[in-house]
Amino acid sequence: MTDSTATTDPATQPLRSPLYDRHVALGAEMRDVGGHELPFRYTSELEEHRAVREAVGLFDLSLMGEIRVSGPDAASFLAHTLISAIKPIALGKAKYTMIVQEDGGIIDDLIVYRLGVNEFMLVNNAGNMIEVYDTLRERVGGYDVEVIDRSSEIALIAVQGPKAAKLLRRVVPSDSHGTLDALRYYSCTSLEVAGVEMIVARTGYTGEDGFEVFPPAERGAEVWDALLAAGGAVENPEDPADDGADLGVRPCGLLCRDILRLEAGMPLYGRELTRERTPLEAGLKSVMGPTKGNFIGRNALVNQPQPQQMLVGLQIEGKVAPERGAVLRDADGNEVGEITSTKVSPTFGYPIAFAYVDRWLGSKGTELTLDVEGEQRTATVVPTPFYNRKKRK
Repeated sequence: MTDSTATTDPATQPLRSPLYDRHVALGAEMRDVGGHELPFRYTSELEEHRAVREAVGLFDLSLMGEIRVSGPDAASFLAHTLISAIKPIALGKAKYTMIVQEDGGIIDDLIVYRLGVNEFMLVNNAGNMIEVYDTLRERVGGYDVEVIDRSSEIALIAVQGPKAAKLLRRVVPSDSHGTLDALRYYSCTSLEVAGVEMIVARTGYTGEDGFEVFPPAERGAEVWDALLAAGGAVENPEDPADDGADLGVRPCGLLCRDILRLEAGMPLYGRELTRERTPLEAGLKSVMGPTKGNFIGRNALVNQPQPQQMLVGLQIEGKVAPERGAVLRDADGNEVGEITSTKVSPTFGYPIAFAYVDRWLGSKGTELTLDVEGEQRTATVVPTPFYNRKKRK
């Protein structure tokens, strides 16, 4: 996900999602995000947050890019150009990975889905669509692959929350319930949803169970309508496992999603992840994998000395979140880091944050200080993710 505050040149007309008219009709506050005009919020980000944590929320993520990579050398090509091992990914599985510069700086983070033996779909951030596509094309070299940008052809709707599976069961054929139920986290399949054949993945960015559905752009609005309608009470449901209750589905905006992803300890491109930071600094060395072979950027990452700074989670005292970019100081008043993302967590009732701090201050329990509206507050290093649904009471 890209920074939700990022905007394009004001002289450039932002692109509109295939679902734009639906959002306007629902009263959404629309904003330019990564060159796309998308819903920032509908009513209250707190109500939307609660829906995702307790029921089910729908997000329009049609701003994301979808790039198909296919051909006899597709797996070898992606292994060369991305930082993760690609060949071991099984059919119907997905992997979180990154594409980096020669010096290890992060161009983008993305998810790779293996759709066939020689066919992959890459889902990348909106603000980096052109850069990622161009970089992939530049790196093709002698590989026998085809790289196609299909972003404009596909809508993307995220269905997130503890009742996400119940909602999807209502819009897929009954003989597909078994396939849906068997779909594991970071897996994908082809299913008919609301009468439309599409890729369905069990992934997400909220910390909850959830799915992402990829209908053709021209049918995205009808799928969105069907999902909202199916979230209401159902009389005499055909599914014997469905009690017909109202599932409490709500459309949700990007502001709510930003709070959810921070609670779930997931980094955001443009804040935690940038071309000036490497996966090692972001605490994502494991994304490379212990047996990963050669890839573009490998020498810089393997030979990189211990990073001067590391990404950490912080719990901040008080009830007000600091400004993004707020300076962190040690006990002697020295500048030792900077806040990259921060919100007052609706789940916990206090501010949480991501920050880059000097490596030797990144241990759990380390206390730092920062200014919040003119007052000194304590920020304590804590493990991430902040929220874990498996530990929910």
